[in-house]
Amino acid sequence: MEKEYIAKWNECLALIKDNIGEERFDAWFKCAEPISFADNKLTLKLPSMFYFEKYEDDFLPLLNAAMKRVFGGGVKLGYEVNIVNDDDKSKVSLESAPQSNVLKSKLSASYHNKPVERQTIDFDPQLNPGLTFENYCLGDSNRLPVTIAEHIANNPGKPEFNPFFLYGNVGVGKTHLIQAIGIRIKERNPNAKVLFTPMRQFQALYQQARLSKDPNQGIPAFINWFQQMDVILFDDLQELSNKTGTAEALFPIFNHLQQNKKNIIFTCDRPPMELDGIADRLIDRFKWGVTEPLPNPDFNLRRNIIKFKAKKNGLDIPYEIIDYIASECEGSVRELETIVMGLYSRSIVLNVPISLELAKEVMSHVVKQREQKLINFEMIVESTAEYYNLNPDAIFSSNRLRDIADARQLIMYLTKKHTTLSLKSIGHKLNRAHTTVMHGIAAIEDRIPISKELAAAINSIESELLK
Repeated sequence: MEKEYIAKWNECLALIKDNIGEERFDAWFKCAEPISFADNKLTLKLPSMFYFEKYEDDFLPLLNAAMKRVFGGGVKLGYEVNIVNDDDKSKVSLESAPQSNVLKSKLSASYHNKPVERQTIDFDPQLNPGLTFENYCLGDSNRLPVTIAEHIANNPGKPEFNPFFLYGNVGVGKTHLIQAIGIRIKERNPNAKVLFTPMRQFQALYQQARLSKDPNQGIPAFINWFQQMDVILFDDLQELSNKTGTAEALFPIFNHLQQNKKNIIFTCDRPPMELDGIADRLIDRFKWGVTEPLPNPDFNLRRNIIKFKAKKNGLDIPYEIIDYIASECEGSVRELETIVMGLYSRSIVLNVPISLELAKEVMSHVVKQREQKLINFEMIVESTAEYYNLNPDAIFSSNRLRDIADARQLIMYLTKKHTTLSLKSIGHKLNRAHTTVMHGIAAIEDRIPISKELAAAINSIESELLK
């Protein structure tokens, strides 16, 4: 007798086939094999990572809609994929990333003339269903902009943060955060007219309208269409620099939305006062709401991002390697994602475990190498004593007060990490046996994953040492 979950998966396939047509169905879904159903998760076996990426990028809203109709709510989707074709040793288990279901209406959906889900929008909001708050890593360094973003998403139309101007370096997560606002608003009100538009696309549409000879598609119609939105998410505002005509078209759109309590959100790579070639009257309006930087992720946030991305890709990265990557890669979220995927692909293709050497090799292709500053034992003692507000002489004494003992062990750990001194030499400098040094280093390594205070201390001291 056929297992129940296989029969239900076949019902899902019927729904999917009616939505995408026989040709696309044969190309992408005939090969999917349901292999288990446990803990409310259906696991499919797919031929390659290419299929997994296609499902996640293009078909996930439809998959979720079909599974919800057949299996009921709350069912998760998992995958087993061979990284190397026909090599079961290269098999990895993956989970579908949480995505918003509200955007599935972009798909045509019919099954025996019945929609999988009622259509609620008549245009593409250009939102990526994976860019939700649930998929956004939170830390101390980005807590304020994320809190503001969630407040806007939960209270659309409120004047206190309108407009919201978010700026920061490339790759720190600005686009993800503003898309999360749009998705949350759509989840709470599917009929809300939410639009995400990169400024370069806005510029291209403006040029089309300017050149159009059809009065129904000219500049007034262009402006009027954008004025009908409830929420507009403008990405990469710096692209507007020296685009005088486009800026003039943005001005009445901004005014209309602001006056009618509609949300306007911008991202940019710099604050408003540093923008060139944009009219002062428009820059002044950016200041009506709130301008907030999104900084590069701090050490703890970088660790959380690496762990999140690794889990998403079914990758087990040891804590010490996570800490190494987080300490060496001080740049963008995008760099961290690239490093995780590099580890993922190399470990599978080369059939080797994830090691510190492999991490260094991957990072050499991704992270811009900073000039190596020579760090010695005396510098580590001085910086650590300053951080703990201690007299350096106390570290060399027999005093076992908690702060002094913590500082002493941290010096052992940092000296081992940043210098070439042997354990015996470190012990000699601290008037301790090398076995005591071994214990101190191990104690620090054990505490790093569970102590925010210790991780913050290491990050602060290392930042000072590497200046």
